Amino acid sequence: MKLYYSPGACSLAPHIVLRELGLPFETVQVDLKTHKLASGADYYQINPKGYVPALQLDDGSLFTEGAAILQYLADRKPEAGLLGASGSMERYRAIEWLTFISSELHKGFSPLFNGDMPEAAKKIFLDKLKNRFALLDKHLASHEFLMGKKFTVADAYAFTILNWKNFLNVDLSPWKNIEAYLNRVAARPKVRETMHAEKLAA
Repeated sequence: MKLYYSPGACSLAPHIVLRELGLPFETVQVDLKTHKLASGADYYQINPKGYVPALQLDDGSLFTEGAAILQYLADRKPEAGLLGASGSMERYRAIEWLTFISSELHKGFSPLFNGDMPEAAKKIFLDKLKNRFALLDKHLASHEFLMGKKFTVADAYAFTILNWKNFLNVDLSPWKNIEAYLNRVAARPKVRETMHAEKLAA
């Protein structure tokens, strides 16, 4: 498999999961400003959507959309337990979290990267995010990870998006449970390995 990624972008989540699962893969870095690869190739010719992640499968086909890729990867090695069994309530709960992260956190953070957006507009998005942080913080008061004691693909995604606080100077200190959660996830050996590989940590 070949993962098209950009350091620190939402592609970090499947990158973490690939390493957690120990699946064979290679990475190809994408410059999201120019939409070029290091080779000079036009990324739009590979993925017409132009964004990451994209996963090229061994048959040469391309798979996109982070939440879908995470589920696909977990099913490549179900014994690792990164997603509940098909048809189980555990799986549906994990998908519930993936959906929340995608629609409420990911799409809440994304506009804050827009340098042309007026500060007043950014405040609207940030205020909405703060409401979501409060919900998440309450949940994490009694859960080690999103699904309880077990790290899942939902945690890889949540960690990736919440880590954007470092790029955007978003202060999460009022939500102590979220901060503790991020530290727990960051301490995982494969997460540290991935962060180092993307040059996000020493």
